[in-house]
Amino acid sequence: MSTIRQFQVTFDCADPERVARFWCEILGYVVPPPPEGFATWDEFHRSRSPEDRGSWFACSDPSGVGPRLYFQRVPEGKVVKNRVHLDVRVGTGLVGAERLAALEAECARLVALGAVHVQTLYADEENESCIVMQDIEGNEFCLD
Repeated sequence: MSTIRQFQVTFDCADPERVARFWCEILGYVVPPPPEGFATWDEFHRSRSPEDRGSWFACSDPSGVGPRLYFQRVPEGKVVKNRVHLDVRVGTGLVGAERLAALEAECARLVALGAVHVQTLYADEENESCIVMQDIEGNEFCLD
């Protein structure tokens, strides 16, 4: 039996390209080239039926290490808390005030891109600080 080592993370959303480009900014991901036979993504989208235009978009880690992110349009909006969320590892190896400063700086950068700061969870005896946020469509993620 083989072991699967690659996976993609899929987001349900209203505006796939907008949300994908937002996550590119957070993670340093890139938009892959348009499908073969198309010079641009706009050209590809125009070739599709009106109901399928902009129905999906993707981005990937330019190093090839991280998972591909796939964004698909769904008719319903987000209603409840995510059952799964991404932890964006900003403070790896940092502790105390230095970690909190790194998290807060990244939080400020992402708020300027349209993210929402939900809550800062301060370090205690068991856990280091982290910041709970929402992306531009309300999907929760943490700066960790």
